[in-house]
Amino acid sequence: MSVNDELHEHAEHAHDPVSRRTGAGMAIIAACLAVVAVSGHIETTEELLAQQKASDQWAYYQAKSLRRYQSDVARDILAQMPGDRAAKAVEKYSLNMEKYIKDGEEIKKKAEELETESALNGRRALRLHFGEVFLELAIVFCSLAILSKRELFFYVAIAGAAAGLIVAAGSLLVTR
Repeated sequence: MSVNDELHEHAEHAHDPVSRRTGAGMAIIAACLAVVAVSGHIETTEELLAQQKASDQWAYYQAKSLRRYQSDVARDILAQMPGDRAAKAVEKYSLNMEKYIKDGEEIKKKAEELETESALNGRRALRLHFGEVFLELAIVFCSLAILSKRELFFYVAIAGAAAGLIVAAGSLLVTR
């Protein structure tokens, strides 16, 4: 095939309405895919970040629990000793225990909130990733439409893209 024949063939393909429409549709779907993919990656990152923060809070909670236990042991030992100094130390360790219990409750609440946030981000990310799959399949069907010159593949691609966008948009509705 000569260069002129190839140019003529490419020019015919450029004027083919199915190819032009499918190419334009493919470009739009690819742009939507990029937005959904980046959004999915952001949600996944937020999920992991919240989970890491929750893990840090649980470690902090455990440290406070250990300090409370140490104050409890020290208070019990000092309670067995006679004298004013021992009584003052018992009072000091009792106050420490109360403080550690109060701090522990606040830390636990924060850790649970972060775990809830992480789970929410995970559900959003999952929807975005499923939407991404539908959009990728839509691009494949657009390619098939161009290669086979069959409009049916283009309409399947549009339906797949619509499904992908609906599933991805559903991530905005996830609240719990």
